[in-house]
Amino acid sequence: MSSRWWIVGLCLALVVAFLSPLASPDPDGLERVAEDHGFISRAQEPWYTLIPDYLFPGIRNEAVATIIAGVVGVIVVFVLTYGLAKAIAKRRPTGERQT
Repeated sequence: MSSRWWIVGLCLALVVAFLSPLASPDPDGLERVAEDHGFISRAQEPWYTLIPDYLFPGIRNEAVATIIAGVVGVIVVFVLTYGLAKAIAKRRPTGERQT
């Protein structure tokens, strides 16, 4: 995959991160079903949280905190994915084609 597509994907993800404060405040499908059927209280917290509730700590404005959390998340995932793709590409023989 060419570098151009990596940049396009990164830019699209960053645009979505900037639009994240406009997302619906309603619960997602699974959370809604859990609420409707009365088992939401049985949900367990994850054993780790990098940015809890998608709010970057120390920022009082909720919309800005959400945008920054999204941008940080996008950058972290991009760097890890790009690094993994490069590592895999180095291990392949030069003549091997991807199907």
